[in-house]
Amino acid sequence: MIRTGRTVSSRFRLKGENFSQFLGSQNGKFSLFSRANSSTSNQKLDLTSLDAKWSERWRQESPDGSLHPTKHLVDEDAEKFYSLSMFPYPSGSLHLGHLRVYTISDVVARFKRLKGYNVIHPMGWDAFGLPAENAAVERGINPADWTESNIAKMKEQMQSMLADFDWDRELSTCSPEYYKWTQKIFLLLFEHGLAYRKEAEINWDPVDQTVLANEQVDAEGRSWRSGAIVEKKNLEQWFIGITEYAEALNRDLKTLDQWPDKVKAMQRHWIGESHGAEISFATTDPEIKKVTVFTSRPDTLFSVQFLAISLNHPLAKKIAARDESLASFIQNSRDTTPDSKDGHLLTGVKVSIPIDPLNKRIETYDIPIYVAPYVLDTYGHGAVMGCPAHDERDFEFWKLHNPNVDIIQVVGESDIEVAKKRQLDSPFTSKEGVIYDNSVLGNGLENLGTYHGKTTKQAAKEIVNTLEKFGVGSKSTQYRIRDWLISRQRYWGAPIPIVHCDSCGPVAVPDEELPVLLPKIEGSKFGKGNPLNNLESFVETKCPSCGSHARRETDTMDTFIDSSWYFFRYLDSKNTSEPFNHDIATKNMPVDMYIGGVEHAILHLLYTRFISKFLADAGLWNSIDVANEPIKRLVTQGMVHGKTYTDPETGRFLKPDEVDVSGEEPKILSSGLTPNISYEKMSKSKYNGADPGDCIKKYGADAVRAQMLFSAPVSDVLNWNEEQIQGVDRWLRKVIALEGTISEVLNSDEYNPNERLESIKLENFQLCGEQYESLVVSQVEFGLLSEVQSYLQRISKSIEVDLSFNTVISDLMKLTNSIINTIKLEEQVNPRVLLDSYRKLLVAMSSITPCTAEECWERLNKTLGNDPKSIFHEKYPISQTIESPFTNFNIFVNGKARHSFKAKKSLAEESQDKVLEEILKFEAISKVVDPSTINKVIIKPGMISIVTKKN
Repeated sequence: MIRTGRTVSSRFRLKGENFSQFLGSQNGKFSLFSRANSSTSNQKLDLTSLDAKWSERWRQESPDGSLHPTKHLVDEDAEKFYSLSMFPYPSGSLHLGHLRVYTISDVVARFKRLKGYNVIHPMGWDAFGLPAENAAVERGINPADWTESNIAKMKEQMQSMLADFDWDRELSTCSPEYYKWTQKIFLLLFEHGLAYRKEAEINWDPVDQTVLANEQVDAEGRSWRSGAIVEKKNLEQWFIGITEYAEALNRDLKTLDQWPDKVKAMQRHWIGESHGAEISFATTDPEIKKVTVFTSRPDTLFSVQFLAISLNHPLAKKIAARDESLASFIQNSRDTTPDSKDGHLLTGVKVSIPIDPLNKRIETYDIPIYVAPYVLDTYGHGAVMGCPAHDERDFEFWKLHNPNVDIIQVVGESDIEVAKKRQLDSPFTSKEGVIYDNSVLGNGLENLGTYHGKTTKQAAKEIVNTLEKFGVGSKSTQYRIRDWLISRQRYWGAPIPIVHCDSCGPVAVPDEELPVLLPKIEGSKFGKGNPLNNLESFVETKCPSCGSHARRETDTMDTFIDSSWYFFRYLDSKNTSEPFNHDIATKNMPVDMYIGGVEHAILHLLYTRFISKFLADAGLWNSIDVANEPIKRLVTQGMVHGKTYTDPETGRFLKPDEVDVSGEEPKILSSGLTPNISYEKMSKSKYNGADPGDCIKKYGADAVRAQMLFSAPVSDVLNWNEEQIQGVDRWLRKVIALEGTISEVLNSDEYNPNERLESIKLENFQLCGEQYESLVVSQVEFGLLSEVQSYLQRISKSIEVDLSFNTVISDLMKLTNSIINTIKLEEQVNPRVLLDSYRKLLVAMSSITPCTAEECWERLNKTLGNDPKSIFHEKYPISQTIESPFTNFNIFVNGKARHSFKAKKSLAEESQDKVLEEILKFEAISKVVDPSTINKVIIKPGMISIVTKKN
């Protein structure tokens, strides 16, 4: 409805009185402050009581018991927004890190609903894995019982945080209804040749007695979970061929323009795409006649001084069969760290560089071969060429094993004079350089033919062309990433749906027999290793292909398989005939915003990208316009650190009850000393943890949520200090008290709109939900409306674009103060402007502090005599163009700034005489300007310049 002037909708009538009386003419002035009682009562309000009140009310109003009473009313055809936080392992208790993630996710979801989006905001449980199995061993129960109990506890904790998840989409990866489809995805991989079994050297965790993927072993060679030094073993294992997608995974990183650069860099490094050449070195061995290497630096071929091969290279194995010292070296090097410089020189065999600097084929057999544990079986061909002059590791290796043999250099600085002066006390590793002989390089070769003077790029191209000509090399692209090892020798995981038949080999379990159920085993049957191996009722079966006796696979799947596709299942979680419907997934993927820790940058996030691309290729969904990438925007939040006290004398971590914090500075009770204070990762051993449930019981969910957002930018470490929550508490109470103030304003009859110095007309402006063709406001009212618009736009951008939640809370506080400060002014203010501003404040707050916003909204509507419908029926306030007809004019006299004043912009269009009449009223101008001496007046928007005649 379009209105003019100041007519008011009946929806804003007050308890039998027409609200329009406040917009007409009354005599007298409006006194705004006799409101102390309201403020005092709100100081006594228990904010925690609002949690119980509104949680119950929302659940009653929602048909599915949701904490959002209106989301079921969404337009199904509205633009979708998929807001997802990484699902947790059900440990039984949530920590402040969880609270941070789920608050961010919930605020974004609620805000998008305010904007009219069809929001998908699910939650589930990453429920398989070692912790539950270990807990079952300790307690003598089945992991399923432990897991189900923990899920119930954590779900209740999430609801206390007011996290409004779509529980109708809930899933648990340990549920047969879920892992049936995990098994189906495995079989699709098997069908496409991407799931295979082979004997391989694996990483063995001796504590948890299970296999670890390479990604689960840290730089010190320790297990990511138990911390044990990882051992090497040879076992038959299941792998997933992620390397088949290495090129796409690396290439499509460039499409992820809303991912943190740090995460993309980590994935790019892990994938490790290298462009170079494969080169075959002829050997003197009569059986293994060549050793092929991959190098990213073919330009350094003529500086090769040795080859290094892996412990399991065919040549190493052959010679070890007759060389006891080599066999012993290989055995003792199995658990050597990757940065080892150990090496064993092979006797009786050497290799030859395949071409010489004159581009002729040669066989000189003067290059030694070392077996070295730093060489990986899986990179290239398990062999690397050693160029001590141009590689740090090769340099150190050569200096250790051949300290008296000169190093050969072929590449130097592009500046020839610099190249001549550089000493070879460290390798020259730059890929940007020039090939030089010994006329430039002291350790150079005597003759490099036409290569002398060429850039490394030119030399590399010519060398590869020559190698290809003789059939001893070619251009090649290699990847550091290895195929994904998914076998786990544990019980609590999804069974691998394969049957082993002596006649048929590995055979897929038919779809109609899925899921292969995990048998229920009592906790007393658990020990280290996999109890499935000893369960005949599970193992013994028939071959699905030939009907012969067969054995079921007893390895279970890595839990990263479970989490690699769960976001698809959320979209169609009740589907009993397929993992998810093609059209539903295609319509709703990719995830618009995915929130979680950066520690998942390589493992989980890389696997999700791979499985999503595979599922698209397998025809289960399609999003080719985003390269079948599953996640549009990735948000990695910082950790939450706790306040930590340590004894300055011993460094011992202090328990909270050992420190007196009642004074100006804390004191150690036993010694009277001042403890050291720091913020560190929360842990039981440091006594610095904070239970989010306790915080919520003490301050209320709204205050804890707001403080969590206010304390630090999303990507930064958050130093949690419970004492600082008092500031947020005061702000919330101020907002509640402001409702009482606004209500008194609305019930007053002292407002007189005729008593205003200046007025501004707003065209096509919306106020309190009504559209006006024109609306006349005072400068003060205009100032408040302008501030409200500015803050609303900033809040929207901060949530949707910048994810700058700390500034959102700051802006909400500033907006609250703007309304209060406007009320405090002596000038009368249209109550309708105050009401509109306060309503918009509450709507803007509702995504972050829903209970406080809902409480104020109900009170306000009762004051207005309206049916107090939930604030979540409202939409986020529309952005309105609001421009003042006034501007500041700066006055210059003979080039010197003399005065500034506010006037209507139209002044710049007035005649010179009119402008002079206005500005000469100011003493600052009249005392320095004699009108009879004015030579020229320049008038522009915002600027008036007077030039006078010279004396």
